[in-house]
Amino acid sequence: MLLVLCVDLDDDLGRKTGFSTPVIGREPVEEAAVALATEDPEDSDVNVIFQGIHVYDDLAERDESVEVAVVTGNDGSDLEANREVGDEVDTVLASLSTAENVTTLVITDGAQDESVIPIIRSRVPIDGVRRVVVRQAQNLESMYYTIKQVLDDPETRGTVLIPIGILLLIYPLALVGALLNLPGLVLGVTSTLLGLYLISRGLGLGEYLDAAVEYGRRSLYAGRTTLLAYVVAAALLALGGVSGVNMLEDTRAATSTDLGIPMMLAALVYGSIQWLAAAGITTSLGQITDEYIAGRLEWRYLNAPFYVIGIAVVLYAVSGFFLDEFGITMLAGALTAGTVLGIVSTLAFAVAESRFSEGTPRADSA
Repeated sequence: MLLVLCVDLDDDLGRKTGFSTPVIGREPVEEAAVALATEDPEDSDVNVIFQGIHVYDDLAERDESVEVAVVTGNDGSDLEANREVGDEVDTVLASLSTAENVTTLVITDGAQDESVIPIIRSRVPIDGVRRVVVRQAQNLESMYYTIKQVLDDPETRGTVLIPIGILLLIYPLALVGALLNLPGLVLGVTSTLLGLYLISRGLGLGEYLDAAVEYGRRSLYAGRTTLLAYVVAAALLALGGVSGVNMLEDTRAATSTDLGIPMMLAALVYGSIQWLAAAGITTSLGQITDEYIAGRLEWRYLNAPFYVIGIAVVLYAVSGFFLDEFGITMLAGALTAGTVLGIVSTLAFAVAESRFSEGTPRADSA
C-alpha cells in the first residue's frame, strides 16, 4: 500500500480550522482541505492537501492500493513539531488495516516541512517526496503581490524594513559625524542600534518587553503596590551597587597588596548588603500587601521579610569577617541570630496558620 502523506509542519490546519489531526481517508482529507481553503485561501498547505487528494484519485483509478492522510506538527520549535509529526505518523500507520507492506509518498510545500523527512523515514519507507509549487509564484506579477503582502504584515514589516533602514542610515550619519569630527561615535551608535535590534528579534525580547509594559499598565490602574515596590527596589539596588563599588575602592586603597577574589567579593557584599536587604524587604512587603488585598494571603508569605533580614545578617557578618571588621565571636553570633530568626519566623507563622486558618472556609471550596 502507498500512503500519500501530506505534511503541515506548523499545524495551520489545526490552528485555523480546529480539525483534529491526523486526518485519514479521502473524504475527511477533502473536508479538511475545503475548510482550510475557506478559512485562509492564501495558505500554501491548501495546495499540499489538494495535491495529496489528486495523487490519491489518480492511483485509485489505476486500482492501486492507496491511502491519503494529513499529519501536522505545531507552531513551536522545530524539534517539538518534528516529534508531533512522528507521533501522528505512528497513529496513521496503526490505523491502516492492511497486511501489505506500506510505503509513503511525502507531499510538502517547501524545504522547512521537508526537514521532518528523516522522522518519517524512521517509521515507514519513503518512495518519493513531492514539493508543491504554485505556478503563479514564478512570474513577476506574483512576486510583486508576495512582496506587497509581506510589507502589509506589521510583524514582517518590522523584521525586514527596520534593519534595512538602519543600514541605509549609516552613510548619511557617517557624513554628519565627519562634519562634527565624530565619525567613530556615529558609526558605533548606529551599529549598536542594529545589533541590539537583531539580538532582541532573535531572542524574542520584544514579546517580553510588551508583556512587561502591559503588566506595568495593569498594575498601575489596578492599584497594585508591587509596581511601586519594584521601582523603589530598583533604586535601592542601584544604590547598593554604588555603595559596594565604593567599599571595594576604599578596601583597595587601604591595602598595599592585591586583593584576591574572596576579598573583592567580601568588600562588594559588605558595602551593598544593607541596600540589597532593603530592596528585598520592599518587594516582599509589596507582594504581601497585594496578596492580602486580593484575598490570597497565607501566613507563610510573611516569612519573606524575616528570611531577607536573616540572610542579610549572615552575609554582612561573613563579609565583615573577611575584611577584619568583625571577630570570630561576632561572626558566630550573627550566624546564630540569622538562623534563629528564620526558624522562629517559620515556626511562628506555621502555628498561626494552623490555628487561625482552622475552620475557615477556603475560597475554592465556598
